[in-house]
Amino acid sequence: MPTPLVLTDLFRLAETSDRLPWQPFRLGVEIYPLYSDPESSASAALLRYAPGATVPEHIHTGFEHIMVLSGSQSDRHGTYPAGTLVINSPDTQHSVASEEGCIVLVIWQRPVQILADQP
Repeated sequence: MPTPLVLTDLFRLAETSDRLPWQPFRLGVEIYPLYSDPESSASAALLRYAPGATVPEHIHTGFEHIMVLSGSQSDRHGTYPAGTLVINSPDTQHSVASEEGCIVLVIWQRPVQILADQP
């Protein structure tokens, strides 16, 4: 039986985030994948945004859950500080930015489709 992935003290993750093996995701954004299920296309990851980093306009092909663990993240609907849960429904779209930098837990029911790429 596989061992569970256990991450503790998530709201203090920014203090120890360098211990995780982050990978490049987008310009100024790193990813630590948690799981990916090829059958359902569901996946989850931690994303670490450098100050000023953005993710371009994208559409959700399934539900997207974002839990802001540190810093803050913004989209056209507002700015979300640590402790905020944002749920984006299928067929909605937005771009995301983090002025101060942040770490978020993202759970995707299905992959997102990037509509406009950044240079």
